[in-house]
Amino acid sequence: MPHKHTNRLALETSPYLLQHAHNPVDWYAWNTESLTKAQVENKPILVSIGYSACHWCHVMERECFENEQVAAVMNAHFVCIKIDREERPDVDAVYMDALHAMGGQGGWPLNVFLMPDAKPFYGVTYLPAQNWTQLLLSIHNAFVNHHQDLVKSAEGFTHNMQFSESQKYGLIGQESNFTKVDLDIIFDNLQRHFDTQKGGLDRAPKFVMPAIYRFLLRYHAVSNNSEALKQIKLSLNRIALGGIYDHVGGGWARYSVDDEWFIPHFEKMLYDNGQLLSIYADAYTLTKNDLYKNRVYQTINWLETEMTSPVGGFYSALDADSEGVEGKYYVWTAQELKEILADDYASFAQLYTISEQGNWEHGLNHLHLPPDKSGGNSDKSILELPLFLNKELERLYTARQSRIRPALDDKILASWNGLMLKGLIDTFRAFGEERFREMAVRNAQFIKTNMTNGSQLWHNFKDGRATITGFLEDYAAVIDGYIALYEITFDELWLDEATALMAYCLENFFDPEDAFFYFTDKNSESLIARKKEIFDNVVPASNSMMAHNLYLLGLLHDHADYITLSDLMLSKLKKNLLSDSQWAMNWAALATLKAKPTAEIVIVGPNREAFRAELEKRYYPNKIMVGAAANHNSKLPLLQDRNAINGQTTIYVCINKTCQLPVFSTSDVWAMLP
Repeated sequence: MPHKHTNRLALETSPYLLQHAHNPVDWYAWNTESLTKAQVENKPILVSIGYSACHWCHVMERECFENEQVAAVMNAHFVCIKIDREERPDVDAVYMDALHAMGGQGGWPLNVFLMPDAKPFYGVTYLPAQNWTQLLLSIHNAFVNHHQDLVKSAEGFTHNMQFSESQKYGLIGQESNFTKVDLDIIFDNLQRHFDTQKGGLDRAPKFVMPAIYRFLLRYHAVSNNSEALKQIKLSLNRIALGGIYDHVGGGWARYSVDDEWFIPHFEKMLYDNGQLLSIYADAYTLTKNDLYKNRVYQTINWLETEMTSPVGGFYSALDADSEGVEGKYYVWTAQELKEILADDYASFAQLYTISEQGNWEHGLNHLHLPPDKSGGNSDKSILELPLFLNKELERLYTARQSRIRPALDDKILASWNGLMLKGLIDTFRAFGEERFREMAVRNAQFIKTNMTNGSQLWHNFKDGRATITGFLEDYAAVIDGYIALYEITFDELWLDEATALMAYCLENFFDPEDAFFYFTDKNSESLIARKKEIFDNVVPASNSMMAHNLYLLGLLHDHADYITLSDLMLSKLKKNLLSDSQWAMNWAALATLKAKPTAEIVIVGPNREAFRAELEKRYYPNKIMVGAAANHNSKLPLLQDRNAINGQTTIYVCINKTCQLPVFSTSDVWAMLP
């Protein structure tokens, strides 16, 4: 059946933009054509920003953008531009910042009204049709009758955005050393926000915030603080057992709407799952909790089955909705479960608190294991649970396959692929599963082949082509992934790639006056402000990732200037870390590596892979590893004059530029490490 309407978005590749291609709204993409049209016709611009897995974006589309009367008002008075925030995080960041400056609460859909020169004067998130139409008419009235007031307002908001982040947040370089006392203060600050009953932080909704657990794991490694370990276990157990995890198919949803980790917003994002693979792999190495191993393996199966493109890149997201209903794919009536599970229903229902009335709403049940059903939160009781219920869950998985699936956002983003690349590498480190390393290498080869142009990255890949210049988040995550890939393959190609990308960033993204990196390449499109991403959120800030990368590349290449720059960047966050650190947890994780010297471990000889694997069996984050065959010609400084003695695999350990005598067993290495 032909569509009644088709607009310019039909020519785009973004699944989110394509979802709006048949709205009666005369949508444009963000481009020269749309921005010029506003100036030529002297019309205000409506920028509407969302993403394909966003539930409230779909609701607003149904209520407003598919409504002929509402669309007529939009088309008459505005140049309407639709943006996929995942494709254009640079535009999203600028106008989200403007909304915050206006005193608005951030979120998506983000609808911002701009003057014809793209300067913002008003913004809102979701509104139902009647309120939205009233707002459109009042803004049109203001544009016609109070034009100078809007010009003045837009100039003010734009001026506010042009202060550097260092000016705005008082980020001043200071003493860069971090001691264990500093880390204790950071932990104490964070601890004030712990939910000590349900895990995570004391708020709802609950986001997983992987950088918090990265810090806690590393902090525990430095301090042996039992309270840190207790919070790690409590939180990761609840996130693994709660409804935020898909017990049937694997993978985590974006967040839970309550403080129980029970009912999620059901979309599954690649960036959460990549980071959580890293966290659960590291936590397994520390605790040997088989629950964590189960979640990792199940999530990687989901990644292979549902999120991997034929060419080796990973897709972006699965929608929250199917058949227009949020969560419909994932929830069950008691009757459905009885029919599928038959004699096993009673025990399953007791464990998962299934009821005829439903444990959620509208008579529906969502699978989760509440603390009382999972025998408390101790590792012992969790492992004694008949937790994995493979037979029952496999039957539910088979039954679910016949349902209409949530929509797949099949664009491939370099930044999120970098996070998943690192997740796969960390799972290989923890479990030694060769399949995980093969998946990581294939993904890295995909990025190198399809998303790299010389020493530049592309941000996106869809339908066989890349179209958007890479942002700092792309370089930060991919460099991190490549460095880690070198450490599990000892293939210097990946270190060379990481080094070339870092050199490009220093040339084209770095601001020497501010000692941080801009989010956008100096050669890419200019917006009304050039932003820097400093503070960590659900995804770590690209600057905190770059500070990590500079530190590791500085050690691997003996580039003292890289380490100095990493120290300077971190020092500018020190005041924030020592006062209220929850929005700088990836910076705090870097601080843990600076509180004690990093061990440099060099393995040369035929058994280097077996020795590497042996050294991964303990959680020891503050190390780098390099390796080579007995007869190597590596130019890496750490491998210079390092040979296999008498043909025997030999390990060299250096700490703080002081090297120990070579040894021939991993037990001798552990004896040398602080």
